[in-house]
Amino acid sequence: MGQPTPARNGRNDRNGLNDDAWWRSAVIYQVYVRSFADGDGDGTGDLAGVRSRLPYLAELGVDALWFNPWYLSPMKDGGYDVADYRAIHPAFGTLAEAEKLIAEARELGIRTIVDIVPNHVSDQHPWFRAALAGGPERDLFHFRPGRGAHGELPPNDWTSQFGGPAWTRLPDGTWYLHLFAPEQPDLNWAHPAVRQEHEDILRFWFERGVAGVRIDSAALPAKDPRLPDLTEGRAPHPYVDRDELHDVYRSWRRVADEYGGVFVGEVWLPDSERFARYLRPDELHTAFNFAFLSCPWDAVRLRTSIDDTLAEHAPVEAPATWVLCNHDVTRTVTRYGRADTGFDFATKAFGTPTDLALGTRRARAAALLSLALPGAVYVYQGEELGLPEADIPADRIDDPMHFRSGGTDPGRDGCRVPLPWAAEEPYAGFGSREEPWLPQPADWPAYAVDRQLTDPASMLSLYREAIRLRPAFGDAPLTWLPAPDGVLAFTRAGGATCVVNLTATPAELPEHSALLLSSGPLDDTGRLPQDTAAWLRA
Repeated sequence: MGQPTPARNGRNDRNGLNDDAWWRSAVIYQVYVRSFADGDGDGTGDLAGVRSRLPYLAELGVDALWFNPWYLSPMKDGGYDVADYRAIHPAFGTLAEAEKLIAEARELGIRTIVDIVPNHVSDQHPWFRAALAGGPERDLFHFRPGRGAHGELPPNDWTSQFGGPAWTRLPDGTWYLHLFAPEQPDLNWAHPAVRQEHEDILRFWFERGVAGVRIDSAALPAKDPRLPDLTEGRAPHPYVDRDELHDVYRSWRRVADEYGGVFVGEVWLPDSERFARYLRPDELHTAFNFAFLSCPWDAVRLRTSIDDTLAEHAPVEAPATWVLCNHDVTRTVTRYGRADTGFDFATKAFGTPTDLALGTRRARAAALLSLALPGAVYVYQGEELGLPEADIPADRIDDPMHFRSGGTDPGRDGCRVPLPWAAEEPYAGFGSREEPWLPQPADWPAYAVDRQLTDPASMLSLYREAIRLRPAFGDAPLTWLPAPDGVLAFTRAGGATCVVNLTATPAELPEHSALLLSSGPLDDTGRLPQDTAAWLRA
């Protein structure tokens, strides 16, 4: 591993490790360990690979790393089926390596955020194995008799997020609930042992130096104890956004406050008032903003999404978060390169071919837009390289979402392909002696880090410079500026202005003293071309 180098981003100096409010305006990089870097050459990314690339992440200038689950798991759902929260999956390394990674990142001014999955565990978890053996651990899950003359029908009409029924029948005739895959049985959050165990898990990781926790499917764990049918129009919902869940997160917040830790929740709710309740001062610190991620490349809709996001956070004085992509979503370049750029989370279908040049141009502009907004920004690994979505051969697909849908859903593997680091090395420098766990496209070397580092016009150079310059916007709220239809323009108290042109006509820039950065070159008259963004100093 190379020697750690100090982060060059001024944000890490300004938002030092003693800054309790760092999370309000942080740039957080999402690490999908399995596909980040392979340190032992076995085809799977690991903690040794991440540690070897910490200097790269420090040079990128990020404030924190969010790791998808790295725990012991059968990997039936990419690690979101956890068998033991206190052990690292052997393919990734050891607990000692995780502790080293946390410490080494911290030396570089980079904090660590780990993932917790409260809704369910793996069917290999000791609790569930004991439950199957008939032990009292059955009370920690949702076991029910079936309906029908012989109990042959599921206990209710709930469906799995991955397709099919949310129930699996056991040989003894009973059924157990799983809102995701059958290998992910749902926990019973009405049981005090479930609550105590998760508080202990939080303490375990906070004591090892993590700065925060990302909560998967944060609105799902609590269930109506009656487990009624999901009748259309039912209120309250039997398993989404239950009121009793807030008491759980209040208890978690008390644990986090003991260590100065922070939470980010994966909260998908259409009701902005209900959403904001999770961000009250004694609950979660932040939550992901999926409306902005799923918004099409349209000025009116983007501005509405930005305004709505800021408005729903204002009553609880919580910072917004901005994200363009994650491990569950078609990559930004591909999404924006299609005519109908709104994202359909249900089908991932767009129906139009991708223009990668168009998608790249828009993704560059979107990067500057998101990084200029007030709040925290999450960057999914490979977005800073401009990676497109990869086509995975049918015989190499690993995602259970694909199989549970009968093959109608392409799954999420296309955004999880191992990263390219060195163009001339085998497997684009991912580090493997053998083919990585997911195949890399033939053109992957063109996106390699070593090529982009020497190209001032590359996507990587744009992200590095944007993160370095981001403090120019300051910490104040956004103020919209007058602009033609199809052009977004706003300023913040730091004295910088962001302008994004989504029209076919070049746009005049507002008065400014200097051009700080642009996602593409201005035209010969100094105007901003279509699908281009610029940062200006007033």
